[in-house]
Amino acid sequence: MLCVFGITTGEFVVAGILPDVADGLDVSIPAAGLLVTAYAIGMIFGGPVVTALTARYPRKKLLLVLLAIAVLGNLASALAPVYGVAFVARVVTALVTSTFFANAIVIATSTVPPEKAASTVAKLILGMNLAMILGAPLGTLIGNSFGWRATFVAIALTCAVGLLMVARFVPDVTNETSTSAFGELRVLRNSPVQLAILVTVVGNAGLLIVFTYFSPLLTDVSGFSDSAVPILLLVYGVGATAGNLAGGWLADRALMPSLVGLLTTLAVALLGMWAVGAGLVASAIMVFLLGALGFSIVPGTQARVLGTASTAPTLALAVNSSAYQLAAALASWLGGRIIDSDLGLRAIYPVAAGITVLGILTCLFAWHRDRRTAVAPEPGTNPEVSVA
Repeated sequence: MLCVFGITTGEFVVAGILPDVADGLDVSIPAAGLLVTAYAIGMIFGGPVVTALTARYPRKKLLLVLLAIAVLGNLASALAPVYGVAFVARVVTALVTSTFFANAIVIATSTVPPEKAASTVAKLILGMNLAMILGAPLGTLIGNSFGWRATFVAIALTCAVGLLMVARFVPDVTNETSTSAFGELRVLRNSPVQLAILVTVVGNAGLLIVFTYFSPLLTDVSGFSDSAVPILLLVYGVGATAGNLAGGWLADRALMPSLVGLLTTLAVALLGMWAVGAGLVASAIMVFLLGALGFSIVPGTQARVLGTASTAPTLALAVNSSAYQLAAALASWLGGRIIDSDLGLRAIYPVAAGITVLGILTCLFAWHRDRRTAVAPEPGTNPEVSVA
């Protein structure tokens, strides 16, 4: 959780110190903004590649190496004399992020019974929630008080403490993978794995559109002042924390039914935000609910991928993380097209609800395939006896 907190803070915090980074590196704000894009691209492409290439490496040693790279990458960002060095440092740090998350999930879930996998994933994701609620604001505060370079030093120190804790406390879980990098890639041909990743992409894409354009939605549609937006994002983060833990608990008890139910509730909440979005109090309440419902599906989708990719779980989880980042990029693009169209800014809510409905249908289809596979008779057996 601590390591996820440190690494994810390093991803989120740039937005809060962007003008200072631009001034410090003597570039424009749009150029500094490319550091965020570079990180996302590094995660999208680096996750599957690095994970496949390190598939047979001992898991605990791999975690330590990945954390060491995160420490060095953030230190390089802090010490970067020119923009190019900072850009490369961000890309290198991003390349190991998805692989770290994937291996951390595999190690953590291997220490608990299968029925507790989703709630264990939720505890790791809590580090991401805390990065949103505490990490990014604290990193911005450090940057404003001591300079933006101090922010990256603080992140590097957090990751270094996490590295020491991993070395001391994390068990040396056996890596049972014996296939080559290309052999690992075969897991992606598995249709249940493909469906599990598709559920992640489509199920999250709707809310990602809303989150990308939350600031103008809250100010231009709901009527909040600019100064209220950070407080509302904090409310969203608190909701995300509560939803993440609740979603893990529900997924442990009924994975697919809980995913369908939570996605359905999320679609209704998005329509609700569209209906009441012009009211301040109602909007504030809905911001909390959207955060809670949006993150409530994350433990379940991760557990779903983990359960369908037993032969190569780390690669599947890394691809799932990359798919999430890709969904975020597509959501940003689609949201921009909606705003530029005649539909207007407020139309983002019903469009997001419609995409979430597609996520529900994808989830129902995956669930139906599971049940059909479970009752399918073995070759040479009596179908009636097998179904019974």
